[in-house]
Amino acid sequence: MKPQVVVVGSFVQDLCWRCAEFPQAGETVIGTFVTGPGGKGSNQAVAAGRAGAHTLFIGAVGRDVFAESAKKFYRAERIGARFVEKPGHATGTAAILLNASAQNEIVVALGASAQLQPRDVTASHLRGARVVVCQHEANLPINAHVFRLARRAGALTVLNPAPMRRDFAPAILRLTDVLIPNETEFVALVNLLRRPKKSGGRKQPAFTEAALHALPPKELQRVCRALGVPTVIVTLGRRGCFVSQADRFTAIAAHRGIKVVDTTGAGDAFVGGFAAGLVRFNGDLLAAARHGNTVAALSVTKFGTAPSMPTRKEIERFLRTR
Repeated sequence: MKPQVVVVGSFVQDLCWRCAEFPQAGETVIGTFVTGPGGKGSNQAVAAGRAGAHTLFIGAVGRDVFAESAKKFYRAERIGARFVEKPGHATGTAAILLNASAQNEIVVALGASAQLQPRDVTASHLRGARVVVCQHEANLPINAHVFRLARRAGALTVLNPAPMRRDFAPAILRLTDVLIPNETEFVALVNLLRRPKKSGGRKQPAFTEAALHALPPKELQRVCRALGVPTVIVTLGRRGCFVSQADRFTAIAAHRGIKVVDTTGAGDAFVGGFAAGLVRFNGDLLAAARHGNTVAALSVTKFGTAPSMPTRKEIERFLRTR
């Protein structure tokens, strides 16, 4: 069956250390260790696939034990995957520190993911797809190439600008139908794209997360509209998300009463859940955003990234209790 959702991006092997408190500079703390599949692109593909959408993930790996582990994981999940091997490059890795408050600190070595090239993704891979998703955790020129192919195929393009990077090219926004940044990424985008404006001989102050949180909904809508993307969804963690469309805006509250054990991958869960929701609810953006909210809420109740993504049965069972 042709994929309904295609995700192009990174696979990295997560190497996670859990500890009571993050170590300070020069300090050693004792913790526990687990490893498993990760990477923003891969996590989003797993979230979409487990939520019920026929999904294809396209990413790059090396020729090493982590690459073999990735292929084995996707076979077990029965999710489509095209792993492009990059000889001479290691499969990407992520070092994750997780403290007792479920907060995380992460360093990513992209490895082979940074070598993903436009020639690795062709129009045939996207044929029949309804949603195509990209992020910033791979070689960035691939995103514009993939979105051009997606537009020709009639698919909706979804960009998750994570992590925000200095080499970000704003031109990609002209090819983006839905932009999904978190608070930090949204603030960075606003500061990057806003026109220089002087007031009383002084430069306009930088937009901050504190300023974002203080904005009334109508003003946040104005800021979102200035990005020039048809739909902007700002994920706000425990505050839910804000959906900005050309003619309206909607604040969607987060689910309450969730026992949070690990927030790593929650943003990816939202994006993958949103993509699956677009398929399930026939393009209804608000229904898809609520679906993404639910997938993200369930993901933080388990440890890990890809392994924490909920199945369609788990999603439906959770919603029956709400």
